[in-house]
Amino acid sequence: MNKNYYAILMAGGVGSRFWPVSTTEFPKQFHDMLGTGETLIQKTFSRLSKLIPIENILILTNEKYNDLVLEQLPQVSQSQVLLEPAMRNTAPCILYASLKIQKQNPDAVMVVAPSDHWIEDEAAFVNDLQQSFDFCTENNALMTLGIQPTFPNTGFGYIEYNQDESAIKKVAQFREKPDYETAKAFLKSGNFVWNAGIFIWSVQAITAAFEKFQPVMNNLFLSGLESFNSIDEYSFISANYALAENISIDYAILEKAQNVYLLPASFDWNDLGTWGSLHEKLDKDENNNAVINATVVLENASNNIIRTASKKLIVIDGLNDYIIVDKEDVLLIYPKGKEQDIKKIVSKIE
Repeated sequence: MNKNYYAILMAGGVGSRFWPVSTTEFPKQFHDMLGTGETLIQKTFSRLSKLIPIENILILTNEKYNDLVLEQLPQVSQSQVLLEPAMRNTAPCILYASLKIQKQNPDAVMVVAPSDHWIEDEAAFVNDLQQSFDFCTENNALMTLGIQPTFPNTGFGYIEYNQDESAIKKVAQFREKPDYETAKAFLKSGNFVWNAGIFIWSVQAITAAFEKFQPVMNNLFLSGLESFNSIDEYSFISANYALAENISIDYAILEKAQNVYLLPASFDWNDLGTWGSLHEKLDKDENNNAVINATVVLENASNNIIRTASKKLIVIDGLNDYIIVDKEDVLLIYPKGKEQDIKKIVSKIE
């Protein structure tokens, strides 16, 4: 294991589109969404630890999830869990973690990875990550792993890159979530990838970028640098973190910088953002029904995803393209085609 390799595992999201399983008190990264015996955060941690020393993996999460992290990842210490006292998107928390790492090891290179994505070919992921680490060790580069698009998805941001023969591409520009026709044009051009939110860089490169493009935020966190990795760190973060601008790393840094590169990923990937995306990853019967935990009797039923908390018997007749989720005191029966609206329903209930 290379002692200069670090990871920032992003585990602060709520995953409201996976309601009622995912809630603000117990979000999706802490659930075994695919019935594999491991939660999403456990699976991601295990994948990263194939290349990165366990003690160099930091978990960024909301302070309300501290106990969940320590319960599900007993191999990490409290000092590896960075607690956000307020929701401030990805730029502030990445700067916070990067300054902590830089103070500990100025030669560090790191990967920033979401905790709730699904990657089946872990060997390919590790190979891509190693190639990215090698590049960022030798170059002043901000890198991302871009996912080869398989269909014109309108739910993802895209990254356009310069076409050449090199394995690692220079990023031309980041593109917002497109409409369907624009997404089709992106795929036809052949030099667009999905933005998966997986980033690699050295601490020197990312802290220099914050200094250049986000001086106000940079100065805010630098004012507490002396307290980082000490008993005074929590007090500083509690008092100052909410003062940082609520902005993503894409807007804050990557869309402004000129030294942004990408490696088109060689692994399959699913962001597991909705019940429909989960349906894609699960084994299905001859009528394309996916079942988690439940015992089912199905008649005239197709393209459904059915999930229960236990081996409850579920009998369905005449439902097609539905999400059926049974959880204690909540039963969700909802058209799969309207799954993006689940977030709106949750906002009314919680």
